Amino acid sequence: MGRILAIDYGKKRTGLAVSDPLKMIATGLTTVASHALIPFLKDYIRKEPVEKIIIGLPLDLQGRDTDATPHVREMIRILHKHFPNVPVEAVDERFTSQLASRTLVDSGLKKKARQNKALVDEVSATILLQGYLQSVL
Repeated sequence: MGRILAIDYGKKRTGLAVSDPLKMIATGLTTVASHALIPFLKDYIRKEPVEKIIIGLPLDLQGRDTDATPHVREMIRILHKHFPNVPVEAVDERFTSQLASRTLVDSGLKKKARQNKALVDEVSATILLQGYLQSVL
């Protein structure tokens, strides 16, 4: 059984999360520099079976593309090229960053720790994946 890998892609940093093999629980994996994403994923997928990649698609409140959407669509194209046997699915990521920030506040982290944007990206990917897992069960 393969895992589902979630990507919260950004121009500078990319948050990653993975499901357990039973696809019930999302766990933050890491945050990587976006320019290092493909080599990181190649190494990860070589070690762990991944049956699907989901990637957050940034949309505005009306469901239209944002300034960041073309960058994500380009990354989807690149993912298809490098991982042709792994399905890639774009998932609406509206509000995941706000939910991630709120989750960090609610968890009791100090303000300095909550300002760690890499942590916010990883938590955003985790929230994106957990929502996806709940929607497909």
